[in-house]
Amino acid sequence: MKPKLTPRLAVAATLMLSACGGSPLNPEAGAEVGKPPDVVVPSAEVAVLMMGNSHTSANALPRQLEAMLEARFPGRTVAVVEAPNWLFLDERLADPMSRALLRSRPWLAVVLQAQKYSSSGAYHYSTTAAEEWVQEVRKVQALPVLFPEWPRRGVNETARIYDLHVSIARKQAACVAPIGQAWDLSLTRHPALTLHARDGNHSAMAGTHLAALMLYTTITGASPLSLPTLPKLSSLDSTVQSQLRQVAADTAQSVAPRLHCPEDKT
Repeated sequence: MKPKLTPRLAVAATLMLSACGGSPLNPEAGAEVGKPPDVVVPSAEVAVLMMGNSHTSANALPRQLEAMLEARFPGRTVAVVEAPNWLFLDERLADPMSRALLRSRPWLAVVLQAQKYSSSGAYHYSTTAAEEWVQEVRKVQALPVLFPEWPRRGVNETARIYDLHVSIARKQAACVAPIGQAWDLSLTRHPALTLHARDGNHSAMAGTHLAALMLYTTITGASPLSLPTLPKLSSLDSTVQSQLRQVAADTAQSVAPRLHCPEDKT
């Protein structure tokens, strides 16, 4: 049984750096992007590294998170860097560029996405690689943040995906962002909002924004309600952004995003 995501796509994720001007916010998830340039290590005062695949890249999720962190840390330079190539976490262990990037500078947090899992729930995929990545992140004194993916459209799988990531955090302490729970709440509360892309798997812009909000509150411990409307998200008006911030805040109240964080990280 194949896991949920294709392990390697024909194109690679764009390395999104504010220092390099970033990249446009794509209106559709899964849009093809060019081959990543050579890794540029930012000199930003606040930096977050994201390791994942197409779910991490869609609709410039790193840039959205970066804009939220800029609002959280006014007057400080911020960069959210996406590790090149779309890889599962077990594949990334053998990727020298990912390992070098992790050790290239101090990071506030490292977001880990792309743990393999069975779409049917009938098969088991090892979590050893994810556990090793959490260990490596803690060695460089960064906050490890696990990114459980949202459920596919019409599939009741939030709890199974989230519990899988909690099982990793119980072996190697890491924050677990309740992204799927936020999606479920939004779909119930605001059914007219489109969270999924046309394939029913990747995210549309609103879904990406909600995922970024949950990563933001997991990394910082701050309420999403403290964030302003992000003017660069022209496809999401202020009303929609406000609705998503409230959903994210309510989700964080019911499913604590920092419950499994390492005790030695703030």
